[in-house]
Amino acid sequence: MGHITKARIAFTAAAAFTALIATGTPALAVAAPGTAHIGSANLVRLGIPTTLQPIAQCSVTGPSTGSSGVVSAAGVKFGGGTSTCTTRVVDADEGLTETKSEATGSNFELSALVLLGGPRLKIGTWKVSCVGDNEGSTAGWSFGGLTGLAALPNPLPTNYVRELKGGLNETLATITFKEVTTPPDGSITLNVAHIRFLPPSGISGDVLVGATTCSPTP
Repeated sequence: MGHITKARIAFTAAAAFTALIATGTPALAVAAPGTAHIGSANLVRLGIPTTLQPIAQCSVTGPSTGSSGVVSAAGVKFGGGTSTCTTRVVDADEGLTETKSEATGSNFELSALVLLGGPRLKIGTWKVSCVGDNEGSTAGWSFGGLTGLAALPNPLPTNYVRELKGGLNETLATITFKEVTTPPDGSITLNVAHIRFLPPSGISGDVLVGATTCSPTP
């Protein structure tokens, strides 16, 4: 059957957002390994390429855990975090399994746009998780401690985009919150935030904050 998308969003007084998104299992779905990491970056600034490979990444096919301290480069900083990816047997007789992939990070900061009059964007804490079983995939996230932007709407829409402006009111980059992709194979990819740099910034590339993906199990 075709995938079904549902979402539940809650807002707390601590200025933290949470969300849960689920898809059903389509016919002939092909399971892919579950993964999670606290973030990554791939950008070119002043002609110098910078790549931060997925930080503290785990996978249900291994490694099953990941951890990292502070990672910083080219005006992008992650304060560190951990991840865990597991597979458990739900029903041995039926051969049913469940995967769970989650990552928790803290103290993200984007300072790359400050000299152009852009914001110093901070996210204090975030968490992503993805669960796959024979009935479908479910992904959830939460974050708190956002500064450098005006208050986000509540409830927060899926794939919600804000522009990051410079001193001349030019758009230097965009940031997409609660970025969700649900292909027809029943899998889910979810990012807490996705920053995409635009030409007026003099930077090309993007940054992910909190990312996970999983698929239905056989």
